[in-house]
Formats: sequence, C-alpha cells, structure tokens
Amino acid sequence: MKELVEVLAKALVDHPEEVRVNEVVKDRSIVYELSVAPEDMGKIIGKQGRIAKALRTVVNSAAAKEKKRVTIEIL
Repeated sequence: MKELVEVLAKALVDHPEEVRVNEVVKDRSIVYELSVAPEDMGKIIGKQGRIAKALRTVVNSAAAKEKKRVTIEIL
C-alpha cells in the first residue's frame, strides 16, 4: 500500500526524488504521511483538493480489498 501511494505521488510531481511516505500504524487504521517538495504541493492537492481526494479514493479502494482502513495526510 505504501508503494502505491509513493508511485502515484511520484507520477504527479516535478521532483519525484523528494517524495517521502511515512507509514504510521494506529489501533485500527494505517495513516500514510505524504511529504513533497514545497513547489509540488499544489500539484498534489490540485484545484479545490480534487487530486488529493482522488488519491485518497484510489488508496481506500485498494485497502478495501484487504479489509483495512487507510488515510492519507499531506504534510
């Protein structure tokens, strides 16, 4: 799952070498903390958060197959 977030984020930004994904396991969910270069922040969030929402939707769909609860936080 972490690799999925990383691959999707790297495809969207201009500086893929600065994409970092940190996995934090909580009681019943997994939180992925995504950090990118400051100039790529707008590309990850998108207009009115559309790209961020789409990224979360794709990851939630993949997690549903494994019966896990996943969230993405953009730092």
